[in-house]
Amino acid sequence: MFFEFGVKDIIDIFLVALALFYIYRLMRESRSLNVFIGIMVFIITWLFVSQVLEMRLLGSILDKLVSVGVIALIVLFQDDIRKFLFNLGAHQQMKAIRRLFSKEIREAGMDTMTLIIPLVMAALNMSRGKVGALIILERAMPLDDIIKTGDDIDAKVNQQLIENIFFKNAPLHDGAMIISKKRIKAAGCILPVSHDLSIPKELGLRHRAAMGISQESDCVAIVVSEETGSISVAMNGEFRLRLSAEELESILTTELA
Repeated sequence: MFFEFGVKDIIDIFLVALALFYIYRLMRESRSLNVFIGIMVFIITWLFVSQVLEMRLLGSILDKLVSVGVIALIVLFQDDIRKFLFNLGAHQQMKAIRRLFSKEIREAGMDTMTLIIPLVMAALNMSRGKVGALIILERAMPLDDIIKTGDDIDAKVNQQLIENIFFKNAPLHDGAMIISKKRIKAAGCILPVSHDLSIPKELGLRHRAAMGISQESDCVAIVVSEETGSISVAMNGEFRLRLSAEELESILTTELA
């Protein structure tokens, strides 16, 4: 039986290895690598005890722990699992498939510029005046929990309104603005702060907050530095720093289309 090894077994091993690789990468990004290693050690021990040594009592106990452990892992890592599934659905190939069947998505790009132009002009003016700003553009993953931390606005995206909210003496200038469904939903919102050690030390709290929300969702985060006036964008846990107005417009056009 040991030597009956065919193409199906090769495919089986390849798929298991691929699944383990993606689980490893997901847990590494969520800083849960030690948990992944612990799970793998437990699984190897379980297989060795139940399949190789054939210890029935200890094997049955470990079987029960495995069945309960799967539920426990889903509860503990529900946010990471949700993020993974959202990212899978938001993949470029999936977007192309959805466009074939959704008239709404095809028509959505027609008025995207009415959202992008006020954002770019506001960012450019705030950059010139070194006015700090943090603007979050919601995409596929809802940000309702973040919106609840700020003050409701629910207004049309407007250049003057954006600049007034982030004016240095305005009460909401320290928080984040959330734009959802082409409307300013809230301002003064509180974001999760990233503690990633790879973030350059010269970047302040706004940049760390932008990185934090981009690691936990598929949003586009625009940051205007109060110290230097530089414009940056955070997406998918990565920064694009020191952008010009043209570069910002190009990124938004691509990502929001």
